[in-house]
Amino acid sequence: MLTAFSLALGQLGDRRILAVLAKSLALTVAVFAVLGGGLVYAASAYARVEGVALALAGILALFATWFLFRIVALAVLQLFGDEVVQAVEARHYPSAAASARALGWREEVRVGLRSLGRTLGYNLVALPVALLLLVTGVGTALVFVGVNAVLLGRELTEMVALRHRDDAGNAPLPGFAKRTLLGGVVVALLIVPFVNLVAPVLGAAAATHIVHRRRKS
Repeated sequence: MLTAFSLALGQLGDRRILAVLAKSLALTVAVFAVLGGGLVYAASAYARVEGVALALAGILALFATWFLFRIVALAVLQLFGDEVVQAVEARHYPSAAASARALGWREEVRVGLRSLGRTLGYNLVALPVALLLLVTGVGTALVFVGVNAVLLGRELTEMVALRHRDDAGNAPLPGFAKRTLLGGVVVALLIVPFVNLVAPVLGAAAATHIVHRRRKS
């Protein structure tokens, strides 16, 4: 795991990785800009005092950003994640890159929407448990960290494995424990300000190394 993330960090300066990072950040910011504008408009429509409207909009925007950033950032990355995988494979696993199955944009969009739906669904299912654990102080956070660690580990490794399915359609996914550990590291990075901006790209690059090391073993 340490080796995978070290290699991923070392490739952040790659022009192809930087291009993906710029596109994913721009689209993520655009999504939240539209969301913020919608919240301001909605608050202004229902609050008679302008200051109260802006305060409500600000609170709602902060909450939505905290709750949705991970979901939106990773859903956006799904649209460009294949480019990260290709860049890592080209540098470190050229033979695998040559034999990889190309994903069309329709399949990338379908995978991204499926990932978004799965993430929203799992988090909504976990929400009642998280609310019950509010009294514990840390129980709610642990629930969401655990759920998202499992989800992210699967999504990131599946994104790589789909390019290397065999004729029977089997993908070389790492074991559950390793996938979950990968997801846990990415979840932790997503919590850190500014680091969370590059966390999805680092996660995709690290997942590429983990999947190919499993294939070799």
